Amino acid sequence: MCGLAGVISTSGTALPPETRGTLLKMAAAIAHRGPDDEQLLLDGPVGLAFRRLSVIDPAGGAQPLTSPDGSLVLIANGEIYNHRELLAGLPGVRPRTGSDCEVLLHLYQARGLDFLAEVRGMFAFALWDRTRGTLLLGRDRFGIKPLYLHRDGTRIVFGSEVKALFSDPRTPRGIDWAAALADPMLSATPTLSDAPPTSWFQGIEQVPAGTVLEIESANGRTRTHRYWQLPIPGGDSDASDDEFAAAYRELLASSVAEHMTADAEVGLFLSGGIDSVAVAALAARTASLQTFTVLSGSTLINGDAEHAHRAAASLGLTNHQVLFGTQDIPTAEEWKQLLWLLETPLCGPEQFYKAGLHRYARAARPDLKVVLVGQGSDEFNGGYSVGLGGGDWVDHEESLRQMARRRALIDRPELAAWWEHSDLPLLSDRALTADGRHALDDPYAAYTSSKYRDLQQYNCWHEDRTASGSGIETRVPFLDHRLVDLLATIPRHRRPALLLDKRILRLAVADLMDPVLAARPKVPFFYGEGRRHAFTTMVSMLAQNGDALLEEALAAPGARTYISADAARATLRRLEADSESAHVDFLLRLVNLGLLETMTTDLPAPPAQHSHTVPTALPVEDWDASADQLAARFSAAPGTDIDPDLVLALAPEVLLAHAPALDGGWLILVDGTIEYLVDPQESASWLAVLRAVDGVRSLKEILAAVDCALEDVQEPLDEALLAGLVQLGEPADVAR
Repeated sequence: MCGLAGVISTSGTALPPETRGTLLKMAAAIAHRGPDDEQLLLDGPVGLAFRRLSVIDPAGGAQPLTSPDGSLVLIANGEIYNHRELLAGLPGVRPRTGSDCEVLLHLYQARGLDFLAEVRGMFAFALWDRTRGTLLLGRDRFGIKPLYLHRDGTRIVFGSEVKALFSDPRTPRGIDWAAALADPMLSATPTLSDAPPTSWFQGIEQVPAGTVLEIESANGRTRTHRYWQLPIPGGDSDASDDEFAAAYRELLASSVAEHMTADAEVGLFLSGGIDSVAVAALAARTASLQTFTVLSGSTLINGDAEHAHRAAASLGLTNHQVLFGTQDIPTAEEWKQLLWLLETPLCGPEQFYKAGLHRYARAARPDLKVVLVGQGSDEFNGGYSVGLGGGDWVDHEESLRQMARRRALIDRPELAAWWEHSDLPLLSDRALTADGRHALDDPYAAYTSSKYRDLQQYNCWHEDRTASGSGIETRVPFLDHRLVDLLATIPRHRRPALLLDKRILRLAVADLMDPVLAARPKVPFFYGEGRRHAFTTMVSMLAQNGDALLEEALAAPGARTYISADAARATLRRLEADSESAHVDFLLRLVNLGLLETMTTDLPAPPAQHSHTVPTALPVEDWDASADQLAARFSAAPGTDIDPDLVLALAPEVLLAHAPALDGGWLILVDGTIEYLVDPQESASWLAVLRAVDGVRSLKEILAAVDCALEDVQEPLDEALLAGLVQLGEPADVAR
């Protein structure tokens, strides 16, 4: 995890001296990505800025890196896992540093634009070829590491995050509402799309995954070199199931071993599902990792928290159950900070939990700089095959065909009516595929292409950003192209045996773990039976302080054009009554777009300057012995699972004030604005509790001090917690 940014003049002239100030601002905007070092270079038409997180060769791996003859300059974010193997294949080359990224310079000198063909890793880079006057911008095969750019006619600015580009005064700042609202991920349209991922912002492009852009400084001419394509599934291999599983096991073990390489502590996010447990089991053969798990009402109900604990115990690994209670509702400012860190409207409960998990991991383990995750397995191993169709592979394939048909009808809308009249359409799919653009007979290739896009637009995006906010590098062993290439060779008729419910992975690692873990079905992270816990948190956040976040979002210029404000407000009221509705996602995404637009107008402070609340972990030595206590903590309806041993405090922006002129009433002010009146005649017990709140005593101690029972103030306390007026924190003996 590092941050890079830069500018290239495309008019054949040197950059002006004031570019240095721009580079400094760009570097400051992404300082959270690299807290260990900052370097700038201004060299004729090119300016480079680099922020470093030192994971490999902390002492000698500073960037920019230069070739021995000084003709090449490189800044790179990421890891080259097979750098030693690659260097061994370059006779006569003697590296000048221990940096894994230095090999890119030598490969480019030896092989030109074909230099990435054998590279395994996750990376984004800028390589300045002084001799040829060209700048190369490139990304890894899956877009694990981000890189954005903007062209203004005479310059191109680029950076690891969009906020770096916004530090350049000539880069436009605005949401591309039309593109955002049409994106199938935002609208959750059940279709298959391989369209280029959107940046969400006007005039901002992403460097495509698996691609190198070669930019001429003399005129801005750009050539695109695609060094890797997602393989088309459907081979003719006659290997047996066991042989496929053995080959997969060997490649996954190699990938995990490479991803463990670091001169810093490595940890692992453990969900209790087969993906992260497989990574943990392979990693545990050579190292003792600290593992981190989300403990929420959702993960308690779906079994993730329990199975993560049991998996870690069986592998001899330490497991931290990081607590996210119903009362852990982000304030408006905390949500906007998270949103600005992520730069995507696809920010919801998952990102809230992941960011908190990273904060806890870094606080609990200050030397930890790398976290392994299980992302990327579902997309190519058949992880969604059971959920999509509800049963066997035939169901799954028919679901894919329906989504592919929907995509084909976008190109042939004049034929859509034939599928709308009846559930028995009179036209065959050949009517849609006559031009050869869509393959509905075997839609699996379209499906994997769509999932490849999803990885870039969502999974890799938020894994990178939630980690970067804590100066951590996330690594994804399942996104090794050798694994994806192998899976593509599975013949079509063998998919049910190997890809239904990730059977190839289960076969590959069955001997490494408890059979219960190897056979455990996939469960959603926070959807499903326990979704009310996550959704209630989001609804409470939107409704707190008089719908402050919603109203701020609705005030954005684009929101006034595209969003029905009355419908948005009415939807929030409905969600307060039924917080399990999936409409929470859709409302939140629109609110996020509006908030992002307001923040592009008045840029927030860089993430490195933000202060954050660090979650706490709940010690669990024996799950069976703790089961009742855990169930009790989350069993009450959201808003009422109150632990009286926790410290009760007013929220930082809340003030309790006496108003003698109002018949002795008391006012609750939020950010200096009067929001509530507490009548001492009607709410004497509740007022006594509020007046006793000091941020030091536990709720139980306060109730005893004012001679009041919890049930006497249960309702107003629930309402105050959900509104974010008061907070429950660490136990009193810890807080003191």
